[in-house]
Amino acid sequence: MKRDLVFLVTLISLAFLSLLRSGYPQHIAEESCSVQILVPGLKGDSGEKGEKGAPGRPGRVGPPGEKGEKGDNGDIGPPGPNGDPGIPCECSQLRKAIGEMDIQVAQLTTELKFIKNAVAGVHETDNKIYLLVKEEKRYKEAQLYCHGRGGTLSMPKDETANNLIASYINQAGLTRVFIGINDLEKEGNFVYSDRSPMQTFNKWRSGEPNNAYDEEDCVEMVASGGWNDVACHITMYFVCEFDKENV
Repeated sequence: MKRDLVFLVTLISLAFLSLLRSGYPQHIAEESCSVQILVPGLKGDSGEKGEKGAPGRPGRVGPPGEKGEKGDNGDIGPPGPNGDPGIPCECSQLRKAIGEMDIQVAQLTTELKFIKNAVAGVHETDNKIYLLVKEEKRYKEAQLYCHGRGGTLSMPKDETANNLIASYINQAGLTRVFIGINDLEKEGNFVYSDRSPMQTFNKWRSGEPNNAYDEEDCVEMVASGGWNDVACHITMYFVCEFDKENV
């Protein structure tokens, strides 16, 4: 602004000089007092604040900032309201029913195995039916198995019955099975599984019974039809015997 004022004063001075040179000194002299020279005045007071202008154009989108760290877990909220009461359950009766069903399933499974064995074939005489059970069991377990089906471990009391059981063993491709003879109650006093005493018939192999290791109280039949005393705690297949009149 200062430069503009200086420039204006300079122009006025040049104009005044040109008038003097043009030959009108008298006129200029008379009116020289009326010429005003403009000089800058004092700075005025600040004006009132103007109104807010219109918003400018939006700027460019800046680059994404770095990912911040995960904050701490907040405090555990208060427990929710209690839910609606459940349906009452007669648990004792339900458990009892389930237990009974488990027993029935076990019985049916056992019976199914027995039927499978029976379907595989049986041997019989005029009065007896013999069933080979291909499940390895101890002597007492085998006896209980046969009893549970209305029979007993096979008791070959004559040559005919003994030969039939031996042929059964051979046809099945086995080497030995439990038969219903033991001396569990008195050493050396062998009886049949129905507790009847042995008569004159027997098929002991040479050197048998020998009660080896003082623990052989049960009897097996080998494929040749011979008998041998063995320990009762070992497991093997066995033959059940049934009376035809009871079947």
